[in-house]
This record gives sequence, C-alpha cells and structure tokens, in this order.
Amino acid sequence: MDFDTVQGDIARQSADALVNAAGTSLRMGSGVAGALRRAAGGPINDDAMEKGPVDLGEVAVTDAYDLEAAYVIHAAAMPHYGDGRATRESIADATRNALARADELGCESVVLPVLGTGAAGFEFAEGARIVCETVDEYDAEEVADVRVIAYSDDEFAELERIAEGIQNE
Repeated sequence: MDFDTVQGDIARQSADALVNAAGTSLRMGSGVAGALRRAAGGPINDDAMEKGPVDLGEVAVTDAYDLEAAYVIHAAAMPHYGDGRATRESIADATRNALARADELGCESVVLPVLGTGAAGFEFAEGARIVCETVDEYDAEEVADVRVIAYSDDEFAELERIAEGIQNE
C-alpha cells in the first residue's frame, strides 16, 4: 500500500490511530512510548499494562485520551525491557498486526514509528526497511493513509531514502 514519511513528534500527530513502539509488558517507558504517555494526559500507561503482557509481535489497543487520535495501538516489537532484543520477525509482525488492528477498528489514518530500534536493539536503517517493506506489502481494507514517522533530522533523511527505494521497486 502507498504510505508517506513524516518528521516530528508522534505525540503531536493527528490520525485515527497512533502506534506505540511497545515491549511485551506494554509498560510505557521512554522514547515513543514516553512521548505518547506524557501527551495523553490520562492513565494510558495503566490501561496498556492491564492489557498485557502480550506475545512478541502482538498488539493491544487503548483510548488515546488527549492525543489527537481515537486509539493508541501498542505494538510489541521487542520483549519486556531487559529480556532481549527485537527481531526482524517481531518488527514485521508488530507492524502488520498494528495495521490489521487499525483495519478492524475502521481507522482510515495511522501514524507508525519505526519499530524495533533504539532500546529494542535494531539499527534505525534496518528497522526502517522492515517497517516500510511491511507497510508496502500490506493489503488494507479500511486504512488509506499510513504515515511512517521519524523524529530526528538524520533518521528522517534515512527513512525517506529507504521509503523511496521501496516504493520505486
């Protein structure tokens, strides 16, 4: 499916669903999870943890509270903190399952970070390639607007380069 790349803070995005880069415990610590937790303004962390733990690659859904979204889809691309690293399979599964859940919820728009990087252990470029390839191959039912987001200038430049290569294959 077609997708766009954007740069910025995922917690400031507007979409039907925002995807959280989660561990299997669904505890919202730092990085993407921390940004979403802080901006949500409600007990999103408690809600998420009540739905966990989930299996690696699986997702859970919570309300988005004060975020400009209806849902936060918590995608577990990595094991619980300290219990290992993300894998190619867990990143692809978490990405695919987040999109499938968005479809089930009737979402038209989704903002998705590059899962599996940072504390999860994958280099950004490899994680971006896996996420972008998985989105590109996904056959959406409801979802029509997918934006893959990166925060920093350097990561966004890398994401954009990778996405263009995949979309032009």
